Amino acid sequence: MRYVLGFDGGGTKTECVLMDETGAILARSRSGASNAVNVGAEASAAALAEAGKEALGSAAKSPFDVACLLAGISGAGEPSVRAEIQAHLKVVFPTATLVVTSDLVLSLAATAEIPSVVVIAGTGSAVLGRTSPLKVARAGGFGPVIGDTGSANDIGRTAVARCFQKFLNKETFLLTDEICRTFHCTWPQFVDLARQQPAVIFPKVFPIVAKAAESGDFSARAILSMAAANLIEQVREVVGHLELRNTNFFLAKTGGVFEGSPFLGEQFDLLLGQMVHNARPGPLPRPVAESAAMLARDALTSPLEIPES
Repeated sequence: MRYVLGFDGGGTKTECVLMDETGAILARSRSGASNAVNVGAEASAAALAEAGKEALGSAAKSPFDVACLLAGISGAGEPSVRAEIQAHLKVVFPTATLVVTSDLVLSLAATAEIPSVVVIAGTGSAVLGRTSPLKVARAGGFGPVIGDTGSANDIGRTAVARCFQKFLNKETFLLTDEICRTFHCTWPQFVDLARQQPAVIFPKVFPIVAKAAESGDFSARAILSMAAANLIEQVREVVGHLELRNTNFFLAKTGGVFEGSPFLGEQFDLLLGQMVHNARPGPLPRPVAESAAMLARDALTSPLEIPES
């Protein structure tokens, strides 16, 4: 019996599925962040290895039992980054065929439909669509520096900028108070912390904004409404490029932003209904790590075709 591992690696966590060649799932596991941009290729590979070994251990298997490993990693868009991650993984899984790709591509494969569009809004964000297995269009997904609009990082950065303006104006502001309370510091101390570790701090502000919005805070709702509108604009970009304006298609929503903010999800659905009438929204039918494992299993018997993201 041959075994495969599938991974979904992001800015907060790494999920792993161990599957045998019949398609039976033997184990699931989780480890820390593996976003290659945020933590680097070596730490990314270490998180993958940790989750993989945990899944194998729970099924009484060893790394030498793995025939194929397929990992979708956020921040792994550059070939050099993927090659470095694979080199580190080869030490741990020496007998496996290793494939490292972008998490965006595997999220799209997890829709299990063509045509389809997937909207990813987690620590980072992107919209990806396809009209054939290899014809793909993307909007966003440019990383925290250039911009992941609608992501937890972007929402946190926007909220902090708004709080900073209120602080300079000496105005009381609910979000400022909540951020300082959550991080146990004064506002100047928090600003120093955010400047030192923006990719770590800004995503942690998102839950504060989401909670305030659910309580009816106008400013928090305005920030999340803008994030929803930015995601819709990316959807329209992909739909236009793929010429899907007159074609019904499935649109999958995934990521911690949708999971963590019912208000943003409602705003997104409202705008989608107004501006992209032919989309059928819903959650991903299966987890990305499971989809990765299924593709790895298929690769045991046929060539694996993965489009560029």
